[in-house]
This record gives sequence, structure tokens and C-alpha cells, in this order.
Amino acid sequence: MSKPILHKQNASEISRRNLVTGATAAGGLLLAGCSKSSNREGEGSNTLTKLREKFKRQPKIDAPKSTFASLYGPLPNEKFPVPAVPEGELEERFFRQRVNYKTREKVGSLIVDTKNFYLYHVEPNGKAMRYGVGLGKAGFEWAGRARVLWKQEWPKWTPPAEMIERRPELEKWSEENGGMPGGLDNPLGARALYIFEGNVDTLYRLHGTPEHWSIGKAVSSGCVRMIHQDVIDLYGRVKTKSPILVK
Repeated sequence: MSKPILHKQNASEISRRNLVTGATAAGGLLLAGCSKSSNREGEGSNTLTKLREKFKRQPKIDAPKSTFASLYGPLPNEKFPVPAVPEGELEERFFRQRVNYKTREKVGSLIVDTKNFYLYHVEPNGKAMRYGVGLGKAGFEWAGRARVLWKQEWPKWTPPAEMIERRPELEKWSEENGGMPGGLDNPLGARALYIFEGNVDTLYRLHGTPEHWSIGKAVSSGCVRMIHQDVIDLYGRVKTKSPILVK
């Protein structure tokens, strides 16, 4: 699939939530990175450590092992074999499942419920496939209507110049150096769906992550993150030009 022509974009072209005073175009550009949870030098490391420690103290979900294994078992036939999700590292309410879902959005649409950390893929007859997601930290969120114009398996990741300025160690993955090749350690994970308004890249992505503990939390640089197994499942269902509503 050929990559669509990208157009440069000002911050005014993206509808953003006014959650943090002073959110700027530079902040918007961070979305292109869709980096792992630590977004700035030293920033987030203490918070992430606390989140991990808190998660470890939470009781494991007593879910049927057969159900969990069928959803989140290993995927050895992938280009980069995906390991199983360890049991207990995902709340049961975030398990991938088909649910009753009333909406006026047409079949095939994607709806991101930022309040409840769910993503819905609308199906016929009042149904939807529901996934648990992780979301961007306050100040890097995006909301509105757009469409999926491009899809990639095991995508390349290119951190924007603003991110490299803060984290010089990422220079080796700059656009000039060809970006970071796909793989399990790539911040975009196993699949990425690229969100556009018209033919303009919003710099917003739906993508995979190995950080299972981050589902249901706001820790990333602004993109919607999903467990590898879930984003692979979603990728197979979504067609290019599908509409998306983030609310």
C-alpha cells in the first residue's frame, strides 16, 4: 500500500482538548513520536515506577484461563513472534470482546471512548468489538473526527525533531537516519493505523504496545495504544478510509 502524501500542519488544524494551558504546535508534533511511556528527560520515570508498583499490588483477575489464552496467547507466526500476555497483567474489563453498542455511527467506524479507555469497532445489528486502550497524557490529547488513511504492519518509527532535542539519544532514529525499523521494541508495535483529516496527517496513531500494564491509563505521548494481540485483531478488521471519532 502506497503511503499518502503528507501535508505540513499547523496546530490550528487539529482539534485539541484545552486541558493544559499553553498546549502548542510543538506539543502536537510529539504525537508523531507515539513514544513509550517516558516522554521527557526524567519526566514520567517516577510516575511510571509508582504505576508499576501499584499494579503489582493489585489482585490478579480470576478469568477463565482458556478464554484468556485464546485472546492473548503467543503469536509465533508473526514477522517478529509476539509473546503471550502474562496472566494478571490486564483487567478483565479490558479483554477484547463483542458487546451490544448503540450508536449513530455507521458500520465500520472506530470510536475511541477516552473517558472509559475503550475503543469500539462498530459492527452490524447493534454490536461492536470492544478493546481496552491506553491514552495520551493531558496536554497531548486529540479529539474529533477523522479517518484511517494508512495502515502498516510492524511500522517504522521516526521521532520528531522536538523529541530528539529533548532526548539526543534518539538521533540515531531520526528521519535523516532512516527511522527505527519495526520490531517488538519499536514504540509503534506490531501494527499502526494512521489518522488523517482530509489528506492532512493528524500525527495521531492507533498502535501496539508491549506495556500491558498501561492499558486503562493515560501515559503515552498522545496516541492510542493497544496490546499487540488486540491491535493485530483490529488491523484485520479495519479498512482504509474508515471514519474514526475520538471523544
